[in-house]
Amino acid sequence: MDDYRRLADRMADDIAAGRLRPGERLPPQRVFARRRGIAGSTAGRVYGELVRRGLVVGEVGRGTFVRAAPVMSYGRALAEAATTAPVNLELNYPSAPGQSELLAPALAPLLRPDVLAEALRPAAATGTAPAREAAAALLATPGRHPDPAQLLFTGNARQAIAAALASLVRPGGRVGVEPLTYPLVKEVAARLSVTLVPLATDERGPLPESIAAAHRTARLSALYLQPTLHNPTSVTTDEPRRRELAGVVTDLGIPVVEDRIWSFLSDAESFASHAPGLTHVVDGLSKRVAPGLTVGFLVVPAQRTEAVAAAIRSGGWSAGRFALEAAVRWCGDGTVARLVAAKREDAARRQRLVARHLDGFAVRSDPHAYYAWWELPAPWRADTFTAAAADHGIALTPGPAFAVDPARTPNAVRLGLGSAAFADLERALRTLADVAVHGSGGW
Repeated sequence: MDDYRRLADRMADDIAAGRLRPGERLPPQRVFARRRGIAGSTAGRVYGELVRRGLVVGEVGRGTFVRAAPVMSYGRALAEAATTAPVNLELNYPSAPGQSELLAPALAPLLRPDVLAEALRPAAATGTAPAREAAAALLATPGRHPDPAQLLFTGNARQAIAAALASLVRPGGRVGVEPLTYPLVKEVAARLSVTLVPLATDERGPLPESIAAAHRTARLSALYLQPTLHNPTSVTTDEPRRRELAGVVTDLGIPVVEDRIWSFLSDAESFASHAPGLTHVVDGLSKRVAPGLTVGFLVVPAQRTEAVAAAIRSGGWSAGRFALEAAVRWCGDGTVARLVAAKREDAARRQRLVARHLDGFAVRSDPHAYYAWWELPAPWRADTFTAAAADHGIALTPGPAFAVDPARTPNAVRLGLGSAAFADLERALRTLADVAVHGSGGW
């Protein structure tokens, strides 16, 4: 076995035994190399192996620290948080008052044996004609009405992202993304053997020149962007910047996967309005309606429908026919519109709680969003603060879960505001503010 792996194993044992404690800073690599009598390059490989195993985290300008807990996949983290945390600010599935009562009437007709038999048949990636019409109307904005012929369907929005990327990017290809991105996209990229390339951003979103620079370095096969209510920062890219971005991708011929999962909370126009021939729009019902019975939507350029449909079929990502039938009814009877209105009001109400209880902290958010990005005060780090919150029965998502570059991990946490009961959310925010000020941040 390589020497660097043996050294990494020993340090892993020290971490497991508590000889290296959570939050403890490791010596600089040159110091570690000198103490161990090894080359600097070997020390770098040891530290890199520990990062790969999720045992330590490197922070630019500060050093390398033992994690408060081993890193796990985002999906597993959500599942565990859901069962262990009394107040969950990690899961983020908003629910409107009386939601079940609103949803139930549209499902009743589907229980007739003749209707149910039809609803239980397999569905193609193209769905059904009524589903295409209903989805096109649902996703319409003042400046754009999707052509129903360009609608495709998946089981959920994550599958829609995977299908779009699989149809655009070969294994080994490069996809430009914001430096903080939806964590499940990192898992999708790993499964597709795709490299995510972080783009430079500012307070308005991605910088157009960063796309061109990344493309010059090595060709980008696609971009994955969240121009509206970016998760986790809540940034919405303004129209002038969107036009600049559209100009760059059009000149370079780079396809775009636009994630609009949270766009129902905003009136911002789709990026596809500026680059319709290149943009693959991803949306879904899980946030608008409910996570348990959901559908993913894909609006693709006309010339791309068959390629994306083939990716959906090969991935086994087709939507269930029952879910499609339910969605058609919910869209048609106004249920989705009523839920969206209620959730917009609920998100604004929860944001007012954040503004009140975290006043004075560096919190980035949007009055319409269901999440907030909290840049933590010193000496807190993301993993130690997340662990401290867990000690108080509060689950958070640490900033590194969103970071594309593992060497640049933000000292921040995302607060998901949608799943907790309102009173629990208020109590949690009050507790977190107290922990941030009075807790022991230097663990």
